[in-house]
Amino acid sequence: MPENELMLQIEAYAKWKNDLIREINAYLGWLEDNDLNDAENDLRIYETLESLKSDKITVAFVAEVSRGKTELINTLFFSQYKRRLLPSQAGRTTMCPTEIFYDDKVERPYIRLLPIETRLNENNSIADYKKEEIEWTNIHLDPESADSLSEAFSEVTRTKRVPVERARELGLYDEKEFAHLKSQDIPTTHIEIPKWRHALINFPHPLLKQGLVVLDTPGLNALGAEPELTINMLPNAQAVLFLLAADTGVTKSDMEMWQHHISNYRVNHNKGLLVVLNKIDTLWDELHTKEAIDISIQSQCKKASDELCIPIENVFPISAQKALLAKIKKDDILLAHSGINALEHALSRDVIPEKHHIISQKVIAEISNMINSDKQTLADRIHSTNKQRDELQSLCGKNADVIMHLLQKTRDEQIVYNKNLEGLKKGRRIMDNYSSKLLGHLDLVSIDKVVANTRKSMSGSWTTAGMKGGMKNFFNDMTTTMEAASEQALELHKIVRAIYHKFHKEHGFREVKPKLFTTMRFQKELDLLYREAELFRKSPVTTMTEQSFVVKKFFISMVSKARNIFFNANQEANRWAKEVISPLKAQIKEHKLDIEKRLLTLRKISQSRDTLEGKIAELEKTLVDLEQQISAINLMLEVVKRPFAPPVNDSQQAADAS
Repeated sequence: MPENELMLQIEAYAKWKNDLIREINAYLGWLEDNDLNDAENDLRIYETLESLKSDKITVAFVAEVSRGKTELINTLFFSQYKRRLLPSQAGRTTMCPTEIFYDDKVERPYIRLLPIETRLNENNSIADYKKEEIEWTNIHLDPESADSLSEAFSEVTRTKRVPVERARELGLYDEKEFAHLKSQDIPTTHIEIPKWRHALINFPHPLLKQGLVVLDTPGLNALGAEPELTINMLPNAQAVLFLLAADTGVTKSDMEMWQHHISNYRVNHNKGLLVVLNKIDTLWDELHTKEAIDISIQSQCKKASDELCIPIENVFPISAQKALLAKIKKDDILLAHSGINALEHALSRDVIPEKHHIISQKVIAEISNMINSDKQTLADRIHSTNKQRDELQSLCGKNADVIMHLLQKTRDEQIVYNKNLEGLKKGRRIMDNYSSKLLGHLDLVSIDKVVANTRKSMSGSWTTAGMKGGMKNFFNDMTTTMEAASEQALELHKIVRAIYHKFHKEHGFREVKPKLFTTMRFQKELDLLYREAELFRKSPVTTMTEQSFVVKKFFISMVSKARNIFFNANQEANRWAKEVISPLKAQIKEHKLDIEKRLLTLRKISQSRDTLEGKIAELEKTLVDLEQQISAINLMLEVVKRPFAPPVNDSQQAADAS
């Protein structure tokens, strides 16, 4: 297994994504060239392109302290610096959640550090603070100097000594941690706390430039103190690596972290949850045979698999420290012995397909539907052109009365058509009224009223029982609001279907099943959020003396996620309301142009019979052009729907051959 397999996979994925972006841009130009574009569709395409360009692949590393998370990150991504770029020595552990990524919108690499004191502001989440650069301490990085990078990165390990009362205010004092001192009548006046609440590292690493984001999280206490990690960041990752120590296996705190912060990841992800049994070198005993050592390691893997209820294939025994050493010294034997190759292969196997699946569901499906709609429009043009050509051919040798009769018939068709357009405007006004009611249910102003009422009712009861009741009421209100939106959407569907049916019945428009808006996905997300709320409420954090602070922070994070669900629902409903009539509008536009062309042609023929043969030849040429356009758009659709093909390396070919 080559050392850079993960890099090869991510680079190949980035190339596939760039090819997709290029093809969508070509499609945009093709629409304009063929007079098939409109403002709404153009906006949809531009939004799709922006979402592709900002697309990221997130890999999260989660574990209790001293499990070797940062060492593993150094091994997987920064071994080319021939040293530990991120601090991972004994006693120097990551003290705050750290995101490592590449930001091409700024000129210089940086570390941004959010002061721990921002925890006192109960109204802002970490996501809110990311929009306020002034709140962060900024340190510029020099990518050419490993020494300066190492020194700058060490900031994430900084702590500060504060009075106990200050730690209580910040929600960082756990009385159980100091119970042994209290039992000996030793007063605790000051404690060590993290200096920073969150870190953002913008670094020009090749993998990060291709869209990789690395999330390094501290231990159990930090996950509990910052529920936004559990609620927002971890569920959005394409892979979560949960680290254990090979010599201790699954400890009590490991299990608490797994049950209350990690295992729920599997609800939304079929793949991507990997357990890493790190520090297997502690089991390398020269007094034992290699076979005995392997049996011991496999026994620990089996035990971890059973206790965590995860397939043993997803448990990877490694030594991150030996793997880093092997990569630096280019020791292939030690590298193979470290077990890192299997983990890199699993990451490349799970992460990229998971991301490709997401893009296929959202981006490719959206663009493919638009292209298929345009294909149908071209097919309609071919049909109407064939009909007009046959109509003109039937006029050859006919007298002027026949031509005038056909001209009058087309005019009558235009009059009826224009009257029906007025009916469409009326139906659209009714639809807009129902749409406004739907969007009103999903409007953040309405949601914020529910939030304010919940906050008010809970303001005097920050007990576990009071919090439980408050959470339940909050989610009941959210669910009721979403159900009201769903009922409103059903009424809208009836109106939309009626509009489509009218034009199909009275003008022979092809029968189209309009895309319908549903709140089902958002209702599921609310249900999952409530489950996460329950898991958090039952976690060990709720037994902390200063649980009120954590509970409030959780409520803020929970509200932030709930608001985001409703915001996305509102955006999708608004987009649907604007787009649902688009296929019909496209047919109406084509029908209008068709009638106008037929009228113009018949007028010219009625004035001069010499025009007839020329018009028939012109229509024959138009049919040839339309067939070429169909071929071009079929090729575009094929490229857009082309799946990502992972690169096959020499090791894989050898394995397949055997």
